[in-house]
Amino acid sequence: MNKQNGKMIEVHRFPSPNPNVELKEITYLSNGLKVKGMLAEPKIKGNYDGFLYLRGGIKNVGMVRPARIAQFASEGFIVFAPFYRGNRGGEGNEDFAGDDREDAFSAYLLLKSFPGVANVHVFGFSRGGVMALMTGLKFPEVTSIVTWGGVSDMTLTYEERKDLRKMLKRVIGGTPGKYPERYEARTPLYELEKLKAPVLIIHGVNDHNVSVEHAYRLERRLKSLKKPVESWYFNDFTHYFPPVVNRKIVKDLSKWMKFQIKR
Repeated sequence: MNKQNGKMIEVHRFPSPNPNVELKEITYLSNGLKVKGMLAEPKIKGNYDGFLYLRGGIKNVGMVRPARIAQFASEGFIVFAPFYRGNRGGEGNEDFAGDDREDAFSAYLLLKSFPGVANVHVFGFSRGGVMALMTGLKFPEVTSIVTWGGVSDMTLTYEERKDLRKMLKRVIGGTPGKYPERYEARTPLYELEKLKAPVLIIHGVNDHNVSVEHAYRLERRLKSLKKPVESWYFNDFTHYFPPVVNRKIVKDLSKWMKFQIKR
């Protein structure tokens, strides 16, 4: 691993939607590339846990929203959300949980470098779900992992999302039928024996972007390995939850994360 990974090289203040949270746009190093991301910190100084927010989508679809990471920071975390390589002026090309997983790994190291940050939790939404699990596999000391509407099987994504097949073939280099190993390399289900962190799975049963089957497969695999896992399924919701419910789940998962420190 490059010793410069996670090093901050540029910091710019960013307008915050929350008066209690300070936002900054960060440029940091990831395997020699300058990658951008957003940092959210509570304005009241103190020792806070780190919270690595791994976005979904690709390029401008699913881009990090300042209000979202400020929401988590207001729960008492230092939050960092990488945009992934090639986005918002960052170097390189995003490739959907291929080499761009290194941007998540370097972002984890960035959070670990903050004074007073003893614990780092990892959160993944949608495609960020595989990134979160991969980060937990890379760094067994991760405190906890939350995957919300998260992808767990890249081949299943190809099968279910006909609208994404062109993009997946472009960034991965072919279909699962022709290159199954390339899709398996982006599927953390096959390596969960190495996972140490407790996992919380949150999923809407009516999710048509990332089917609930992704959650079921992850839960079954973790349970078969006797890994600590908890699942919150919501029968009435899709990939996106109503704002009132969303806010409550943010508070609940933040409590769940902090509880894991005491275990």
